[in-house]
Amino acid sequence: MKISGTHLKRYKEIAQLLWKYGRSDLVREMDAEDELELSRGEAPANGASPEQLADDLEAMGATFVKLGQVLSGRPDLIPEPYVKALVRLQDRVRPFPYAEVERIVESELGVRISKAFSRFDPDPVAGASLGQVHMAALRDGREVVVKVQRPGVPRQVAEDFEVLAEIAVVLDQHTEVGRKLRFGEMVEELRVSITHELNYLREAQNLVALRRNLAEFDLIRVPQPIADYSAQRVLTMEHISGTKITKLSPVVRIELPGAELAAELFRAYLKQVLVDGLFHADPHPGNIFITDDGRLALLDLGMVGHVTPSMQTSLLKILMAISGGRPEDAADIVCAISETAPGFDPAPFTKRIAQLVVERQGQALHQINVGETLLQVTSAAADHGLHVPSELTLLGKTLLQLDEAGRILDPAFDPDAAIRDNVADLLSKRIGKETTRGSIFTTLLDLKEFASGLPVRLNRIMDSLTGKDLEMRVRAVDAPLIMEGLQKIANRITSGVILAAIIIGASLMMRIETTWTILGYPGLAILCFLLAAAGGVYMLFSIYVQDRNSRHKARHPETI
Repeated sequence: MKISGTHLKRYKEIAQLLWKYGRSDLVREMDAEDELELSRGEAPANGASPEQLADDLEAMGATFVKLGQVLSGRPDLIPEPYVKALVRLQDRVRPFPYAEVERIVESELGVRISKAFSRFDPDPVAGASLGQVHMAALRDGREVVVKVQRPGVPRQVAEDFEVLAEIAVVLDQHTEVGRKLRFGEMVEELRVSITHELNYLREAQNLVALRRNLAEFDLIRVPQPIADYSAQRVLTMEHISGTKITKLSPVVRIELPGAELAAELFRAYLKQVLVDGLFHADPHPGNIFITDDGRLALLDLGMVGHVTPSMQTSLLKILMAISGGRPEDAADIVCAISETAPGFDPAPFTKRIAQLVVERQGQALHQINVGETLLQVTSAAADHGLHVPSELTLLGKTLLQLDEAGRILDPAFDPDAAIRDNVADLLSKRIGKETTRGSIFTTLLDLKEFASGLPVRLNRIMDSLTGKDLEMRVRAVDAPLIMEGLQKIANRITSGVILAAIIIGASLMMRIETTWTILGYPGLAILCFLLAAAGGVYMLFSIYVQDRNSRHKARHPETI
């Protein structure tokens, strides 16, 4: 792979990271022309700790910190010690200087900080991959939090994804793991997601939409943006006083209505995914607060997921099938919504899904995790030649984090029971959402058009029947191939009958005495025997050649 000079340094950093953590096979594919100079006898480093991985990703910048955050929610991809180490990247990234914060805020809002805010704390309360959060107060006394984007992040993210995209193409083309996981598509989805997160105005819109969608849930709060104090790189939100659920003391947890909060949280997310089609896609425990009045606050709406109505139906069926212990139904739905590789066999995949469901049924209540099971389903699908939609993977990741939050609030929380208890309500809300005034009018217009055209169509059909003009045309699938096969069979049978007739005729002529003989036998009879023998040899040879060509075409359809 020829590497451009502007990207060579970044390539080497990524290659060194992979080499350090034991993926020398991927580095060698990247290093086809020895430009990275890592595969010349140097052995991969062993024993690199999970904490070192978090430090290495943080040192490489915002893009790789975000990648670490994503991996921290995917225990199906990396071992548990690394998942725990990467959790710190969710809100404990090294801050950038306050001077940069001041410059960015004043540039985006067009006013000095001292004029816009009565107080602006210089020390951040949280630091993430793309920005950090400061406490502040408006001139009217309202307490707010201000999220400020890291300097230079958009340019760095764009350059990093150019490098990652080129590496993904190489790995997808030359490695088995790349062909199975499709790194190119994963990189593109992550690039789009991070690009959206870089626009804080989009996050402000997500906050408004989510509060509107969750208005019926009294125990859920979503902070709202302050529009006049928000811009593309600065987001000012109302401050919700509370504590992260991960930092609650055992005494506080005992006093909380944990079961009620966990059930409300799970029900709210099911509605987001399966009814609204817009959901908070990063509900790790660090983004969920217990407010001072005992409610749940959802923070950080930068990463959201979108689900189409047809996909909502499929996802609901999959959740119901897994929770209800029906692996065959789950496998059928996954196959129906996925892209299949050539030669895909559904039987082994269905067997694997059945094993996963049976293993879940044998687990204790505190071990049941719907999100983890969904991610295992997507992993099994990739192993058997299925490429599932990204919505299913994102839903699995979201539910995995949600299950963890639910366990913190209520150790006895049962996600399967929550799904079954809410199915009827979800279905009624979906039907109510789809049955709008516009959809009713559209259906009525279609019905009117059908009813008005029906008499004319019926008259045409009756006239055709009366005049014996009605014709039916049936188009068979692969009809030319079927006819070609029938012609081959007929030709072989005809040739065999003709050869048999020649042999029988020659046998009868052997009893007729003639003056012309060959080797003492009637000459005409011997000629017929020789002609039949030559015809038989030619027919066997042609059958062998045709069958061999047919087998070759079946094995290599791309050469047709």
